[in-house]
Amino acid sequence: MKLPRNFFKPLAIGAPAPYRELPVRLERMIHFVPPHMEKMRAKVPDLAKQVDVALGNLEDAIPIDAKEAARSGFIEMARNVDFGSTGLWTRINALNSPWALDDIIDVVAAIGNKLDVIMLPKVDGPWDIAYLDQLLAQLEAKHAIGKPILIHAILETAEGVKNVEAIAAASPRMHGMSLGPADLAASRAMKTTRVGGGHPDYMVLADPEGDKPRAGYQQDLWHYTVGKMVDACAANAIKPFYGPFGDFADLAACESQFRNAFLQGCVGAWSLHPTQIAIAKKVYSPDPGEVAFALKILEAMPDGAGAVMIDGKMQDDATWKQAKVIVDLAKLVSEKDAEMAKVYGL
Repeated sequence: MKLPRNFFKPLAIGAPAPYRELPVRLERMIHFVPPHMEKMRAKVPDLAKQVDVALGNLEDAIPIDAKEAARSGFIEMARNVDFGSTGLWTRINALNSPWALDDIIDVVAAIGNKLDVIMLPKVDGPWDIAYLDQLLAQLEAKHAIGKPILIHAILETAEGVKNVEAIAAASPRMHGMSLGPADLAASRAMKTTRVGGGHPDYMVLADPEGDKPRAGYQQDLWHYTVGKMVDACAANAIKPFYGPFGDFADLAACESQFRNAFLQGCVGAWSLHPTQIAIAKKVYSPDPGEVAFALKILEAMPDGAGAVMIDGKMQDDATWKQAKVIVDLAKLVSEKDAEMAKVYGL
């Protein structure tokens, strides 16, 4: 077992020291780009101005015969685009695939100083994080990378959910984790072919009233797992995200799923289609009315002590902490979005 005092030591001679706290960044949406397609890479310069994170996808949705093209396309994209304050991520292939090692070695060698996060799919336990952690340290040292590349785990296996607390605490390189509902459904043998969202047959029925038809209420298949993931992330000061929503035509259901995750504590979600960017931006930016009320609480209780009445509601230390979460997020949004800064009055 590694001693606590060694937790923040670099794992290779010459590698950068791990972050003791994550960089403060707005990450409302992680937008997926298929980098093997030249027409999609051509859109990235404009896309980078619209999203918080641009991710070059090397894994699922990339055909087997396009894996190498996706890797080289991502490297080209990363080299040629000025991402400014927008995060640059890649999702590599799973560690049990024949492409993962080349993904890591080639990408870090070529654009390691621009890369913020590697998203690791199908994480089963802390051993997967430990492998990537050590390899990244060696590559950072070899290629003189000036800052540590972070790791973002996808929670998409039953074993991963079982080990979620250990995964979250596995390394100071951990950035956060995302729910991967499609692969997780298959791993659990769930009877659904949907990518995220609810299911019409997963419901509770209202009590019977004579011969009247009984109302049914659709439930959220992912509520338990999102809650478990959020707790593991919060306990280890890393970030929880909702993952993909596969029905691009159902914008209302996408917004509902994103909002449920936001209310549970997620800081962002994946956007797989341009229409989902605006939804994530809307949902993961706090409501202006909530911000206005939170500001009232902070103004009335500058040090968070005691209790006050505001608009007929009692506010105390606990609600002060809730208000600070909302205002801090609003300030982060305002730094990137001048229009929202005006709306918030910040």
